[in-house]
Amino acid sequence: LLDHYAEVRRESCRCAVACAQAVPEHFHMQSESLIKPLMQTISHQHYRVRVDVIQATGTVIQFGNGKSVDDVLSHLAQRLFDEIPKVRYAVTTVIGEWLLHLRDRYSYFHKLIPLLLGSFTDEIPENMKLAWTYWEKIGLQWEKENEADLKDKMDFSLSPSHYPKGVTRPGLGCRELVSRNLSKILPGLCHDITDWVESTRIKASQLLYTLLLHAEAHITQHMELLLRTLYQACLDEESDVVKNCVKAAELIGTFVSPKVSLKLITSAFGKTPKPSCIMVLTAVIRGSPKEILQPHLADLGNTLSQAGVCQRSEEVFYMEQLLCCVQALIEVCQEDCKEISLQLMKVLVTIMAIPCSQHLKEKVEETMSSLAEVQRLDTFHYLYKQHIIQLMEWVSVSCDCWTCYSPEILQLDVIATHSGPVIGQALNNFILILKTCLQPNKDPQMRLKLFTVLSQLLQKASETVNSQGLFPSYLETVIKDILAPNLQWHAGRTAAAIRTTAVSCLWALVHCEMLSPKEILKVKDELMPQIIAAMDEDSKITRLMACRIVGVFLKVCGRQFDEDKFTNTYTEVLKRLDDASCDVRLAAAHTLTNWFKCLKDSDVKSAMESHIEFLYQELLIHLDDPDQNIQNAVLEVLKEGSVLYPELLVRETEGVVHKHRTPVYCNQLLHHIQSAKGSA
Repeated sequence: LLDHYAEVRRESCRCAVACAQAVPEHFHMQSESLIKPLMQTISHQHYRVRVDVIQATGTVIQFGNGKSVDDVLSHLAQRLFDEIPKVRYAVTTVIGEWLLHLRDRYSYFHKLIPLLLGSFTDEIPENMKLAWTYWEKIGLQWEKENEADLKDKMDFSLSPSHYPKGVTRPGLGCRELVSRNLSKILPGLCHDITDWVESTRIKASQLLYTLLLHAEAHITQHMELLLRTLYQACLDEESDVVKNCVKAAELIGTFVSPKVSLKLITSAFGKTPKPSCIMVLTAVIRGSPKEILQPHLADLGNTLSQAGVCQRSEEVFYMEQLLCCVQALIEVCQEDCKEISLQLMKVLVTIMAIPCSQHLKEKVEETMSSLAEVQRLDTFHYLYKQHIIQLMEWVSVSCDCWTCYSPEILQLDVIATHSGPVIGQALNNFILILKTCLQPNKDPQMRLKLFTVLSQLLQKASETVNSQGLFPSYLETVIKDILAPNLQWHAGRTAAAIRTTAVSCLWALVHCEMLSPKEILKVKDELMPQIIAAMDEDSKITRLMACRIVGVFLKVCGRQFDEDKFTNTYTEVLKRLDDASCDVRLAAAHTLTNWFKCLKDSDVKSAMESHIEFLYQELLIHLDDPDQNIQNAVLEVLKEGSVLYPELLVRETEGVVHKHRTPVYCNQLLHHIQSAKGSA
């Protein structure tokens, strides 16, 4: 058996088989002496030798001493990983024969069954079919041998109402064999699922599925060990292991009462829930029948929507599993999900709120649409409509203590921006949150985030906050309690960014004409000094919007300004004509046009003559601006201003026309003044 020549080894194997069959009554006393050389040859490089050794081992133990099974099992198990199908076929045949005919087979069922069932997932159909054929024979034989014990089950057992689709249920004998030996098989199998060898982990995970399919309700007594193993195996880097473990977890949902399985799984969430816990829960839900799951829906919804579960991690993988869990609940429970619609919305809002999970946004929207569909709602916006007040109350519970790291800010962002026109129905809650959180003594970074949200909403006010036409009734609160305090100057970049977003919000209100002339008159005294100060900010956007806002304020209520206000306004706006940004210079020119229009009908015109003269002089200098658009805009300002003191402007213009690089603008201005005189 240990000869250097392969053919001699093969012939020796055949001799051992012939000897065992010829004199079994004497052979059993000497059979053990052949085991060691056979096991030394079982991994020979020639596959034909390996096949002959396996067949010889089967016969030697069959007719010899059954105790030798323990010595050969590990070697045979290793041959199930052999790359040659015929070798694996030989192992399956030997194990099948032992389970049928070995004298001491009852003592070795727990060791031999896993080897035979391991061939159920062989990649070669012939090997798989052979294993199934042997297994059916073994089950029937055991059934016949234990007919007295199984009589009640054979006569009265019912098929389960819920069973995996496309799977044939094993016979009673097969199921009983596995159930009675599962406690001995499972500990070793669970150890192998976490083995360092990849192929061992894959094989063990495949076998776990097969065993659970046979064990059915008997799985219940092994739940703790199973769940511990599945939590670990579902994090395996090998996708096949994860796939098989998820299939096994689905069988837990099929055969184990949710009262047991869900209680054990959700209790693990009380510690630090891992993504694998969510994966196992998802699989159990998918495997469970709808009717049995229904009484546990409320508990499931409450567990998933707990802050400790849905806000536990910003890890993308964790969020993906959480989303899959919600999808599984909707798919399985369908219209029953109406009972936990609010809790599922909280989970979906939280997933969408995580910054690193933006690629999940489409999937979350699809899931929301599915949740709306099972409740017979047209779109997910109706879900928001159904729950908007409760969602607002949910995020606002701790709003007085928020910092820039509070997840509730991100959740509020999603609810406010993703709900579309529905946010207009919850303005009372929304404005109250903003009023609480946007006070100057609150965290600057947090205020910046909230102002950004408000700015986005105000840009499309008619489609968001003002969709119901109710926003104007909150304008006074928004301006006096939210915007005005945040326009005050404070040192630092964050403070500057806050002022920028506050000015953006104010411009959005003015631009969309939500801030009516009547409202502007109410707030002008409070806002005007701060907006004028904002024209000197470092941010180009802030300066630009401040200029535009001043222009609108002048147009609406400039005629009511006194001399000081006129003076303060034009001096600051005039500085913006020296701004580095062409856009800001252009906005400043348009604002000065409005300034002249207001002064034309004002009672303080005569008192402002010296200021107007100074303004003429400065504007004539800016006619030489390098940008032609600015030159044209300044020319229009001077034309508007020429109505006040035309002779004065003519004198000033004629005094500088020869100094200009482009005297054509001065000439146009003089021509305009002469034409105006002639018309008069």
